[in-house]
Amino acid sequence: MSTLKLPLVVPSPRDDAMHIYRAFKGMGCDAAAIVEILSHRNATQRSLIQQEYEITYSEELRKRLSSELTGHLRKAVLLWMHEPGARDAHIMKSALKGTVKDLRAVSEMICSRTPSQIGQLKRAYFTNFGNSLEEDIESETSSHHKKLLLAFINTSRYEGPEYDEALVENDAKALHKASKKFGLSEKTFIQIFSERSRAHLSAVNISYQKMFKKSLEKAIRDEAHKSFVYALKTILRCAESPPKFYAKALRKAMKGLGTADTALIRIVVTRAEIDMHYIKAEYRKKYGKTLNDAIHSETSGHYRTFLLSLVGTNC
Repeated sequence: MSTLKLPLVVPSPRDDAMHIYRAFKGMGCDAAAIVEILSHRNATQRSLIQQEYEITYSEELRKRLSSELTGHLRKAVLLWMHEPGARDAHIMKSALKGTVKDLRAVSEMICSRTPSQIGQLKRAYFTNFGNSLEEDIESETSSHHKKLLLAFINTSRYEGPEYDEALVENDAKALHKASKKFGLSEKTFIQIFSERSRAHLSAVNISYQKMFKKSLEKAIRDEAHKSFVYALKTILRCAESPPKFYAKALRKAMKGLGTADTALIRIVVTRAEIDMHYIKAEYRKKYGKTLNDAIHSETSGHYRTFLLSLVGTNC
């Protein structure tokens, strides 16, 4: 459920484009005006604003935003202006090929996505960068982690709620056997985690706990392949509850000294129009404070205003 709050009467794309253009004029950019408009428009409206801006002013709005805004606000707004598939593609390209490789972000972006979302990502990746996502995963990741990611993006998975109880039990037993020598029996984990639906994996997790008196997540351990382990845990946690997974990821981004702004931006921008309402509820339930309060204490200025606008009311 989205947390985006739209005006009761939404201005036309032409009016929005005109007001954004005016915000660029004069001494310095009126970032507050830009934030006020763009943080309260949905994906379709933002796309129409960009089209209208380009037609009217003969320049790409994203390029102008890139030259006018700075810092974390610039990064957040530019991601927000992409359609979902292209946004994920740009995040993936940066995580794989950027100045600093971010394998945690790579795992999160792939292993938290549904098969249909992965399809959008792969198409957008090729359209925007001229090569396949598989090629860059092949060149920039390694070992078990690479095998899991490639299997996960190239395997069709059922997205419905039904599952085969007998297969669930067999998978739980197979994973238990493989976990006893985890790091050597990665093939079993890769096969089951890349081929089974979320509903099936959630049932496997419950069955595993009943049969072996411990959680499947605790059985996933391999100090030599931490990226592989995080990818497996991401798949399992998102099978259980994507909002719980993201609540924990947001907590990690804001916990301790300094804020992991790249992760904070990535999660808020990509989930605001999907399930941020539920992420907020899980965050408050688990950590005893609202997500809004956490973001407010870790950010400042127009950047803070922008993120809080996407997150919605403080509850």
